[in-house]
Amino acid sequence: MRFNVLKKAKRRVDGPGDGAVRTSHGRRTAMSAVTVAALLVAAGVAWAAATDNMVPTNNYNKACSTGNADSGVVCQTDNAQVTYYMDSGGSDALETVDKNIVQKMMSAQYAPTDLSISYDSTPAWSGSSETDIYYAEATVPGSADGTTWCNDAVSTYRCDQTYIRIEGGGSYTPGLSCHETGHAVGLLHGSSASPQLSKTNKALGCMQTPVNYSEPLGSSNKENINGLY
Repeated sequence: MRFNVLKKAKRRVDGPGDGAVRTSHGRRTAMSAVTVAALLVAAGVAWAAATDNMVPTNNYNKACSTGNADSGVVCQTDNAQVTYYMDSGGSDALETVDKNIVQKMMSAQYAPTDLSISYDSTPAWSGSSETDIYYAEATVPGSADGTTWCNDAVSTYRCDQTYIRIEGGGSYTPGLSCHETGHAVGLLHGSSASPQLSKTNKALGCMQTPVNYSEPLGSSNKENINGLY
């Protein structure tokens, strides 16, 4: 279903069904809060994250599988050096305005994380070093405006190449492209997080569903990405 997008409008999105930061509670002794925080950072713990919404969680433990636009399985990308390509020819090509939205979003939202983001103008479709994310503009099954799926599962939770499809007619918004890219690196909806959050909880940033036109990645999602990659 296609829509004319209005700024600030919310977009319907794909992903796993709504379904739960693993936390522990203990008594503090002589250790100050600052000391505890420093130790957690040193240990690589995403202590500032509002919830754990990076696959797998206590509420989402599906194995990564090679699928199609109807699959809905969320996987991690297979490395921190993320390359992406936007379809540039044929019926699935992104229009210039949509390419600009994706490029600006990747630069502003994902490049500042521990992921290394780069555009691949000569994409690889096979082998051990495929281009990690492929964006296309085409019809999405059902009532959603975007969908993400793994085209080459390589381990229990990891995918070598992920496809993102977002409909035309203005659906390629900063918020929706951020959302689908989140699924491509392993981020989940609030219902699949642990602990579970409402699907519209602001702590989820662009992983809210529906998602605002220009919703950013947000600090909690960044913590989860940095904790894994």
